[in-house]
Amino acid sequence: MSDGKIVVGVDIGTSKIVTVIAKIDDFVNVLGVSEVKAQGIKKGQIVDIEEAVSAINTSLEGAERMAGYSVSHVVASVGGSHIESLNSRGVVAISSPEGEINRNDIDRVVDAAKAVSLPSSREIIHVLPRNFSVNGQEGIKDPIGMAGVRLEVDTHIITASSTSLRNLEKALSEVGVNVDGFVFNGYASSLSVLSDTEKELGVVLVDMGAGTTDISIYVDGSIAYSSVLSIGARHITNDLAIGLRISLESAEKIKLFLSRAPERRRLNPEDLESEEKQQAPVKKSDEIDLGALELPEEIRKVSQKTLIEGIIRPRLNEIFTMIGLELKKSGYGGQTPAGVVITGGGARTIGVVDSAKRMLAMPVRIGIPTGIKGIVDEIQDTPFATVVGLSIYGSRFEGQSSLPFGISLPKIPHVGGFGFFGKIVNFVKSFIP
Repeated sequence: MSDGKIVVGVDIGTSKIVTVIAKIDDFVNVLGVSEVKAQGIKKGQIVDIEEAVSAINTSLEGAERMAGYSVSHVVASVGGSHIESLNSRGVVAISSPEGEINRNDIDRVVDAAKAVSLPSSREIIHVLPRNFSVNGQEGIKDPIGMAGVRLEVDTHIITASSTSLRNLEKALSEVGVNVDGFVFNGYASSLSVLSDTEKELGVVLVDMGAGTTDISIYVDGSIAYSSVLSIGARHITNDLAIGLRISLESAEKIKLFLSRAPERRRLNPEDLESEEKQQAPVKKSDEIDLGALELPEEIRKVSQKTLIEGIIRPRLNEIFTMIGLELKKSGYGGQTPAGVVITGGGARTIGVVDSAKRMLAMPVRIGIPTGIKGIVDEIQDTPFATVVGLSIYGSRFEGQSSLPFGISLPKIPHVGGFGFFGKIVNFVKSFIP
């Protein structure tokens, strides 16, 4: 395929909708970015299709103006508590008389693994090969060209609610674009923030959005577990609004103000105490001045200790306790020595790293999107991990296959739950000059 193909990623989140238009050459070269406030979306799912269409359209138009490109095909994110995952194994006999494994054998064994029993209300969005076995030899990443008589594959399958997917698809079609594929938020974010070393060692990705928190666990270089918690950074905003008796908008401003402060990642009392000793005015009052925010409630000064230790920390502790229970449920808790990587808008909350370390007893770092160039100043931050991952995902499947979606690993295509023939035809046509 020729260089310079365009990939458009649309991250449809609870608090914002972000569109990135990127040109694929040797890198993912960002040409246009647009972020708008989300409407008609709650906890990652569409609740008002007209409002959602309006917001998506505004985001697309903004990115189109910046990039000077008219969008016709997009890769969209999908999230929400309806996301579920399971691991499946497929086995086939090698078809070649010489016993050499070819692309057809890979397709057949992935299809065999995909043949799992699902309710009619659910659809597969990803079948991600974890590793292959040839004649009992395990741990093979790419078996093409190897000799054998029996090929097996372990796969990670991510499924979603058909209703949610149809609503997303309808909203995007009303905007006037075709969906080349849906990508789970947590998987997309992992493509942009995790290093190969972390994946190989074993790592937990936590994508903390406004309404939901996505969890993706990697073991031995491949994704092994995915889930979504119905709790996010907006719950912290709600707590601040209730505790201070102010509006949600004012609470959000205060939360962002605190998170931008120099002491943003210090929640331990010892840390606060040592800093207060160095800063006499803070020690005397323990109050922070909110006058610059010009809040309608006319709150001027509040106790920093009350906000951080009394309101924000307990909610963060609750979130990471739930993440810890999810790790225990997955069965991979002891196989992630690389620790936890936190990304998403919630990763900017003050004290999030300290809280994660305290509740999970693992190494923790903040994940910033990498692997991109071009107009990156706006999007090299945690809230844009998913949309950058969508661009990376789009670049990989465009570079490897003519099929529009479901490409799990380079050179390993599969047909996902959206295999409508018309969409495949449209996608192939998009490559024809």
